[in-house]
Amino acid sequence: MKLFKCTNCGQLLYFENSICECCKSPLGFIPGDVNLATLVQDNNDVYRLHSNKKPLLGGLMSNKKQLFKYCKNHEFDVCNWLIPADSPDIFCRACELNHTVPNLADPDHLRQWRLIEFAKHRLIYALLQMKLPLISKIQDAAKGLSFDFLTEADAAQPVLTGHEDGLITLNVDEADDEKRELSRKQMNEPYRTLLGHFRHEVGHYYWDRLIDNSAFIDEYRQLFGDERQDYAQALERNYSQGPPADWNLNFISTYASSHPWEDWAETWAHYLHIMDTLETADAFGMTVSPRLADKKSNLKAIINVSPYQQESFETLLNLWLPLTFAMNSMNRSMGNKDLYPFVIPPKVVEKLAFIHKVCYASRVN
Repeated sequence: MKLFKCTNCGQLLYFENSICECCKSPLGFIPGDVNLATLVQDNNDVYRLHSNKKPLLGGLMSNKKQLFKYCKNHEFDVCNWLIPADSPDIFCRACELNHTVPNLADPDHLRQWRLIEFAKHRLIYALLQMKLPLISKIQDAAKGLSFDFLTEADAAQPVLTGHEDGLITLNVDEADDEKRELSRKQMNEPYRTLLGHFRHEVGHYYWDRLIDNSAFIDEYRQLFGDERQDYAQALERNYSQGPPADWNLNFISTYASSHPWEDWAETWAHYLHIMDTLETADAFGMTVSPRLADKKSNLKAIINVSPYQQESFETLLNLWLPLTFAMNSMNRSMGNKDLYPFVIPPKVVEKLAFIHKVCYASRVN
């Protein structure tokens, strides 16, 4: 993710900030500009963009395009995104995708939902940067995207995180570290996060939107396999027999080996890991240059490229591998597990490059 700066005091900001911790200016994210803006309250619930320029004769800026209101979910401290002040909408581009949220009268559910929304907003930020088609089911019931955040008490049955026809379901217990860690151990996974869940499940959505019945389907099947094989049987086989012995030569994870759909979703999630993290590294001007490495070492990298504007995936991968080696080394210095506990074999590189090509070709204005 790129960096944002308060235009009033120059303080660097986190994406989730609603107030600058330095000068206390209100902040709001403008999806159309993909920018976290510094605001000045105009009147009541209307805000204008902060500007260091002197106002024109006649007073403060009155251009309606410069006037905004917060998303309704701002009142719950889960969203800092903005809507044009004259818009009839009450929810932002991210929150309009919600179909079901937990019972907010329960403080624990509100806490969980806040963590979930932070992760979901980061996902939507990346999709906006990628310029992929993104509409809610309110706009298009057949092709739209929506989210159900459910508790088992509300559903009166076990809630499984998953995707079906554009509806992504998430068990809100995934917001609790201890419960998520228990699930990670039970599933024998090396990695499990809220953001990882969102990235995986939205991969299923974009398979439907970008691959199914498209010009990419034949190449997809060559790389990932034929998705027309029985999905339920494939998952049952995976859980009863485990992954093939050589899974690590062809897949990014053991779960990816269960079915071509899951291979796509797992690889897609890792693609989003790469894109977002490289953008953050670029924003900080990171350079990886191990002192013991020779001049031709593949562990050297000067990260000075916006991944969302880079058509060559090979260029991105050449930056990613040194960065993850450095990140994992830093984590080990703190006594923590590897931040990126994965190895990318050549076969997976092909799959990642294919996803990059599909995304680049699927951009919309």
